Amino acid sequence: MIRLSGFADEAADDLAGQIEVTKELGWSWIEARSVGGRNIHDLGEAEFEATVETLGSSGVGINCFGSTIANWGTQVDGDFAAELETVDRAITRMKRLGVPMIRIMSYAIRLDGDGRLSGNLDKPGRVARLKEICGRFTAAGIVPVHENCLNYGGISWRHTLELLEEVPGLKLVFDTGNPCLTPDFTAAYPYPNQDAMIAWKHLKRHVAHIHIKDGWRDPATNEEHYLYPGEGPCQVEAILEDCIRDGYDGWLTIEPHMAAVFHDASVQSPAQRRKDVYLEYGRRVETMLKGLGLEVSGGTAEQKERPRKEH
Repeated sequence: MIRLSGFADEAADDLAGQIEVTKELGWSWIEARSVGGRNIHDLGEAEFEATVETLGSSGVGINCFGSTIANWGTQVDGDFAAELETVDRAITRMKRLGVPMIRIMSYAIRLDGDGRLSGNLDKPGRVARLKEICGRFTAAGIVPVHENCLNYGGISWRHTLELLEEVPGLKLVFDTGNPCLTPDFTAAYPYPNQDAMIAWKHLKRHVAHIHIKDGWRDPATNEEHYLYPGEGPCQVEAILEDCIRDGYDGWLTIEPHMAAVFHDASVQSPAQRRKDVYLEYGRRVETMLKGLGLEVSGGTAEQKERPRKEH
């Protein structure tokens, strides 16, 4: 069975709005990232308690924490003690809310003014830190999933694979859109975009979770373009068809980035447009799943039972 969720903070900043749009889709889950513009693991205690109470009375749950731990804005030589405090706080809050997974990354990469990789990537330092971070999560019964975006583990599918093989307990959240939005830093400069299907085929055996996004980066300008699923070059439908064929049993989380982008404050849209885009995005994903032969209802998608042949 496939279950549907979404980064509802793209539809509304406040939790009430996030819950409302989730219910309007007929879904029951949010991939929690921010409430009121702050990541859920960084909320003050009173704000977090209010979040727990609101979720508890809503019938909407959280399937995954979209954390900022070790993300593209965090340097590998930063304050690790402070980072571990965030890890421990996230664990406490995830247990309180019954959240089974947390999205993490593998620290920022440094680029020069032309967009070339710059400086020592310090793979040993990244691996050592991730081993400690993932060890704490797995000891608490929580699955850490690494996202294939613009951080060390997203430089190429090869770098993703290296981390997954070297860090015990680390799984992958495969974002369908990120390859086409991320330079292939193993190629010659100017770096072309990565290929979503090639990345999927090399990494799918490690996938524990999937984000749905579509879009592309213009290598000449580095400008990013986001589209509805199936309208861009990310081969979303083909990837979903393949994962269904392989018997994928997990989550699909929508992350439109069309009306609001978490990492880019310059992308702003009126509140109604944010909601409308999110709803349309979710409905198009449902339509895509139905076209692939799944029964979709109440935020879940399952294979249709094939009629028995008469003999």
